[in-house]
Amino acid sequence: MTARGTLARLGVLMGAVFIDMLGFLMVLPLLPFYAERMGADAFMVGILISVFAFAQLVSAPLWGRVSDRFGRRPVILAGLALSAVAFLLFGLAQSLLVLVLSRLVQGAGGGINGVIQAYVSDTVPAGDRAKALGWLTAATSAGVMLGPVLGSFAATISPEAPGLIAASLCVVNVLFASWLLPESSTGERSTAPRQSIRKAIDALFRNPGTPAHLVIWVYAVGMMAFMAMNGVLALYLERQFHVTEATIGYFYTYVGVISLVMRALLLSPLINRFGEVPVLRLGALAMFTGLLLFPTPNSLFSLAFVIALMPIGTSMLFPATTAQVASHAREGEVGQTLGLQQAMGGVSRMVGPIWAGALFQHMGWGVPFYCAAALMALAAAISIFLVADDGVGRRVATAEGPSA
Repeated sequence: MTARGTLARLGVLMGAVFIDMLGFLMVLPLLPFYAERMGADAFMVGILISVFAFAQLVSAPLWGRVSDRFGRRPVILAGLALSAVAFLLFGLAQSLLVLVLSRLVQGAGGGINGVIQAYVSDTVPAGDRAKALGWLTAATSAGVMLGPVLGSFAATISPEAPGLIAASLCVVNVLFASWLLPESSTGERSTAPRQSIRKAIDALFRNPGTPAHLVIWVYAVGMMAFMAMNGVLALYLERQFHVTEATIGYFYTYVGVISLVMRALLLSPLINRFGEVPVLRLGALAMFTGLLLFPTPNSLFSLAFVIALMPIGTSMLFPATTAQVASHAREGEVGQTLGLQQAMGGVSRMVGPIWAGALFQHMGWGVPFYCAAALMALAAAISIFLVADDGVGRRVATAEGPSA
């Protein structure tokens, strides 16, 4: 495929994930406030956030395997359509039960993240994958930047408006993606033997030290730390700095701007200069520092400097880990392996907010951040054992047979 064709496909995919993330972030910052109005406490807010991760955990390996066999495009379109249904349910929700249902549907749609990453792996050379994933996540960061402000503004119109607007955007997104997004050109839907999903999960735990598995564990531990912070962020800002649903969007926008700059402008030069694995480690260090310092500021001005460490860290850590997972995956199993990575991330997204909400409610506002910092230190320690792979690893693993 020509460079122009690759850029065209990546551009369409970036547009699709931008709109999807725009809708996602229109409703996510409002979720704790809506839930509290319906009688939820901090622990229940954590449950609501985790329900999304549970559905993503169940669906991600299945989406990945289906995409390996039948193609990335239909799976991506299905996930985007489920997002539209989820936002509609959010807009119509009058009870915690409907909020839970909306999160389940949204999580099932969110299980396509690994498929989106596999699409990039199909169309971009191995040495450029982290940069391409950086561009892709830059598009999501633009959604993070604009979505919360749009959601906060829509909430002033009516409680239903954020969900209904987000659902409308997603319907348009599905229509344009079905028109413009081609199937990725890949030879992986061939006769190459594949592990079953059960065996892939079993191998992850039985052989955690294999190259692909080590990177997945770094991703999973780092994601748990990140989602623990996210699980209590709105509640912390509300208690400590009197932030409301009308102003919470500005904090997410601030984070989105930094993330967009990092992923669109700085990630590629950093990878060119240091390589994917060193950048991954720098990201883990930045996240550890940010989480450790998070409860210490007593003004919004000083908090702004601490918060900035989180998008800086995630912009380096997560694209680099995903690129390394794709490079180490066996031939014919890129989608499934990235789905496995997303499934482990789903466990982290499910468990992190639950224990963070419980600690926030019963042990103090700062405790979840310190525990998340300890997890980030563990992720950084695991990353010491990583060895970079530029795509050769997958071919070697295929030649030698299954690694587990």
